Parts: sequence; structure tokens; C-alpha cells
Amino acid sequence: MSNLPFPIFVQNKPVDPDNKRAALAAVGQCRFYPSTCSNPSDYAEFQDICAKNKEQALVDTDTPETKDESKKLKKKYMKQGVAMASKYLRQTLQLDVSIISVQVVLEGKHILETDGCLVACMLDAGCAAIVVDGLNLAALDAAKVPRERIVAHFSSSEAATSDAIQAALSFASCISVELSNNSLETVDSTLSLVTEQSDTVDFQLTAPSSDIVAQIISQSKASVGLVDPSADLLGSSCIACMKQSDRQDGLYATVVCTRASEALGLEYSSKDSIIIALESGAGIYCSRSDGTTTSSENKAAQTLHRLDLDFHGDALRFTVTQSSGDDAKNGNGKPSTVTAWGTPTGIRHLEDTLKDRLQSAPEGSYTKRLFDDPDLLRDKLVEEAQELAEAEDFDEVAGELADVMYFALARATKAGVKMEDAVAELDRRTRKVTRRKGDSKAFRIAAGNAILGKK
Repeated sequence: MSNLPFPIFVQNKPVDPDNKRAALAAVGQCRFYPSTCSNPSDYAEFQDICAKNKEQALVDTDTPETKDESKKLKKKYMKQGVAMASKYLRQTLQLDVSIISVQVVLEGKHILETDGCLVACMLDAGCAAIVVDGLNLAALDAAKVPRERIVAHFSSSEAATSDAIQAALSFASCISVELSNNSLETVDSTLSLVTEQSDTVDFQLTAPSSDIVAQIISQSKASVGLVDPSADLLGSSCIACMKQSDRQDGLYATVVCTRASEALGLEYSSKDSIIIALESGAGIYCSRSDGTTTSSENKAAQTLHRLDLDFHGDALRFTVTQSSGDDAKNGNGKPSTVTAWGTPTGIRHLEDTLKDRLQSAPEGSYTKRLFDDPDLLRDKLVEEAQELAEAEDFDEVAGELADVMYFALARATKAGVKMEDAVAELDRRTRKVTRRKGDSKAFRIAAGNAILGKK
């Protein structure tokens, strides 16, 4: 997809609805400075994460007599650190790392004193990349993660010399340069130093004109980060980066989708509607009939997670979650649980049916029986999973998979978990750099055999 400018939170909180900055990160990417972008208690929470990773780094796993126990302790600290970092990102900062590419700026001293554990921790918790001082080669080396997950940042164009950039590119696939004068000449000279096709350059700008942003983004490899932008600046810059609409009213076609990429409807966006959407964190669109934005009573109908620009630069996609309230409507005036193309099919239809059965099942409903009997539901899940594992031909595998999906969704619905929650968890897991061996668990196999042995 085409590039959009992204916010860099240096002094401002990433999510701040009170100041009309509820969803600036919804442009798909953001960067934040833990030491300055939040209040002291939030930074203290980040320091606790650093301390936990330092504990992990200090565990001695070289002594033969205590090696096994030390490995267990190190793993324990690692899990605790990731849990703390995940809470910090998702609850404290309110950043949805499953759908937004979040970059965290880490100080070199924190990376070095944790022997790189902090880097892996933040990436395992959902960050897309870590940002490190491009001149601190020791910290870049200590990160010990793929270069595609590292951004080497230079605080001025003067610091981003040819030698410095080439040295940093040994560890990072993205170079970030802070521009003080918004000079396009500096942009051109920096881009010329990054020759690898897959490597990119971010330019960090403060209060630039939207035209400058568009000119930079139009160049191959270049992205623009805006320091503490308002929704107005960010939205205006996004529009400036798009191709001119071919509609007489200047509106842009906007496909509205669920987190599972299911299309809900077709809307239209203007500069004003995009700005209001970023301000409010809601699915806000523009009326084709009179050019007005969605009325305030509909703002709560859709929570905006992300907006994307298509490859051609002339259409948008809004990824949203619709309200489940009885009176919530989508942009086409339909109930919020129905797409503009009618009743859903497949997994979504099954999920909706299970939700309905949980609330008001007809007499004799097997699904209702499953909801009322957790032991039966557990046993059926194990049974069907075992049958899927042993299925061989195409039709048999498809049938057993359908059975597993039915019982798995019944279990999820009973627990209040939606398919979108599972999709979000899968997306979060793609960010991890720490991999488990993935061996089978003997005690789980034994428990499953005990259930199957009763039948």
C-alpha cells in the first residue's frame, strides 16, 4: 500500500481524546519516546520493564551445576517482562500493536545494560521495530535482532554522514533522519546514500507544510514522521499524499472493513472527515449528497483501528469494529451487525448464530446443551481435534476441520471471545522474535488420552 505520514510522539501522549488526538496512530504506524511522551507514572512503568529485563540478563546460565534452574529462571523473567511490556503498550499507552506498526525509541544504555533483552522484550510484546541512536554502534550491535526490526536514528542531517549511515546499515534496514530545515536537498542527498532496494529512510519533521510532506513521500524509499502533530496537520498531510480525486466533489472512495478484512460497506471521505476520524477515533465519513460529515450521534457506531491508502493512492480502507448496540447503524443505515451486502455467510454467520443461541436458544438446541455443559464441550473439542489430526483425504480433513471450528467457536462464544480477538492475537504473534521449540506437552497428551479413553 502507498505511504502515509505517521505521528512521532515526543511530548504528546499517543492516545489523547481530550485533546482531539484519539486515533492519530490509525494511519498505520507511529513512533514514541517512552521517557517524554507520557506522565511520570507511565515512564516509571517502562523503567520497571527495563529492570525486569536487566534481571533476565544477569541470570548466569554458564555454571554447569545450576544451568537447568538458571534457564528456567531466565525464561520466567522473560515471560514476566513481555507481559509487563504488553500491558504497557496496550493498556497504558492504548496502542493496538496487533494492527498498528509501533516503533519504540530505546536508549542505548538500556539496551546495553540488559544485553539486548529489552529489545526482544518490546518486539515480543508487539512493537514492529525499535529505534536506536544511529551513532551508537555498540547498542545497535547489542540489539541482536534482524536488521529489518531496527531503525537507526540520526538527530540531525549533519550527523547523518555517508560513513555513519553505512555503518548503521550493517545493523538496521531503516535510517531515520531528523530535519531541522525541511530541506529537500538534504532529503535527496540522504536517499542517495541508501542504495539497497529493501532499505528505507524516515524523515522526522516538525510542523512542516503538507506540500513538503507530499514531496518527500513521493520519492521512492522515503517516509515522513511528524513530531507531535495535530489531527488537522496529520489529516491534511495524508490528503496531500493522495492522488487528486477523479470525482467532481473531490471525495475519495473508502472501503469499510472489519479487522478480519470483511467488507462492511462503501463510504466516501474528505479531508475534513479524515481529520474528525483521527480526532475522535471513530468511523467518520462524508455524505455525497451534501458534503457534510457523519452526524455526531453515529460517532460511537464504529471504532476506527486503521486507515490505509491503496497502491494507486486514490482510495482508502477504514478498518473498524462496529458497535453491538441495538440502535447502532453502519454507514448505509443497516444494523451494525449486517454488512451492506446482507447477511454474512461462513464463519461470520456461524459466529452470529452461536451468539444468538447463547442468548436465546430454541428448545432442544445442541448448541445450548454445549453452553450449559462445559465438560461436554471440552470432551467434544478434544474428540474432534483428534479426528482432525488423523484425517487423511481432502473431504475428511475439510469435514473434521469444520467440526473443530464449530466447537472451538462455541467455546470462544461462551467465554465472550470473538473471531476478531483471535485474529488480533495471531497478528500480535507475528511481531515476536523469540521462538519456542514447539515440542508437544506430555501432560496435555495424557489429559487428552484420558478424555478419549472414556468414550
